[in-house]
Amino acid sequence: MSTICAISTAPGVGGIAVVRVSGPDAFKICDRIFRPKKAGKSLSTQKAYTLTYGSIVGNNDETIDEVIAAVFRAPHSFTGEDTVEITCHGSTYIQQQILQSLISSGCRIAQPGEYTQRAFMNGKMDLSQAEAVADLIASTSAGQHRLALSQMRGGFSKELAELRNQLLHFTSLMELELDFSDHEELEFADRSELRTLADHIEQVISKLAQSFSVGNAIKNGIPVAIIGETNAGKSTLLNALLNEDKAIVSDIHGTTRDVIEDTININGQLFRFIDTAGIRETSDAIEALGIERSFKALDQAQIVILMYDLTRDLKDFEAFYQEIAPRLTNKSVILAMNKCDVLPTSSLPTFSFPTEGWHQIAISAKSKLHIAELQQLLTEVSSIPTLHQSDIIVTNVRHFEALTHALEAIHRVQEGLNSSLSGDFISQDLRECIFHLSDIVGEVTTDQVLGNIFRHFCVGK
Repeated sequence: MSTICAISTAPGVGGIAVVRVSGPDAFKICDRIFRPKKAGKSLSTQKAYTLTYGSIVGNNDETIDEVIAAVFRAPHSFTGEDTVEITCHGSTYIQQQILQSLISSGCRIAQPGEYTQRAFMNGKMDLSQAEAVADLIASTSAGQHRLALSQMRGGFSKELAELRNQLLHFTSLMELELDFSDHEELEFADRSELRTLADHIEQVISKLAQSFSVGNAIKNGIPVAIIGETNAGKSTLLNALLNEDKAIVSDIHGTTRDVIEDTININGQLFRFIDTAGIRETSDAIEALGIERSFKALDQAQIVILMYDLTRDLKDFEAFYQEIAPRLTNKSVILAMNKCDVLPTSSLPTFSFPTEGWHQIAISAKSKLHIAELQQLLTEVSSIPTLHQSDIIVTNVRHFEALTHALEAIHRVQEGLNSSLSGDFISQDLRECIFHLSDIVGEVTTDQVLGNIFRHFCVGK
């Protein structure tokens, strides 16, 4: 196994930076370029978790920087290997010179995610925990941080391990029955107990799979589609919500021809806003494609902001509503009446279509009137349940797909037991369920899948 090095802090200039070295020769390589302030303080002789002050030198023993070197001994480090973390000044020149000295002394530059991959390979964490490291680094809201931290600490893994152990116990008994198939009177796996176990596991996996809708919303942002006729102020509203000019605003109808997305953190919750092309009849092929994508965004949204321009004909808007009404079922709808600054509040319209359960608010996207109130309304209708530290929520698509396959397998086990199917068929479905649960934590994952997961990490992690 080679010894690797990389800058672990964010790219660019800063007060300090950290260069991480990990591998079997970490101490030996670092001793070649590290000059401790006190004689006899070579890193290879230091105890674990000690800090040593000194200098890093380059060619001709010229000092590059004064640093602090932290020593971590295997297996008690992030990677499970001997590790040195060099804290230097944050100059990009200094960082690169230290890396060059390490490479000249026998290191190689780490691949993206290689530190975390080594931690996984060395048994410091399972695959679901490793993926949570990336989620923790990328977290931008309290909800994302809480879920990533919970998964990284192993709550999800422990739940899966318990299910797998129960399944393995009964699978081994079923396999034992098959070994003694000549003695049909023998039944090592009690079918009644197995049926009870299958029902329990089905409930647990179903609950985990169902939690993905909440977890995905927290991780990627609650999808909010801004829908309306052309020139109703949708792009202006998106810019007002984001407080930046994300979308092009024009008086010309049909300016927005594609779906525009961006996220914003409101009161600790991430929202993913989708500005859509105005929906109308059109002969323009490009605009028609944008409208088609608008319908798709509407179908995928959890919350819909339905925009109405108060200066426009109400009958046209009501006709527009009839076109999209079937797509609003089971969605939280906020009816945003735009341009309220040019009309008195008393002139707000009464709509002919049913709006029970909807939330209505008068705004001015251009002058940003009542935008703060709209943001508060979004948090109130987001329908994200209050989560506790002990709650296990699935946020990863790969995990959700594996749970779905495991659920299908356990359903076949239940059906097999109900129809008194032979033990070899039931055993096969039990093994498949175990396989998919094991896939989540990385016990049966191929090198190709591992490579795809870890390449999305930053180099220093």
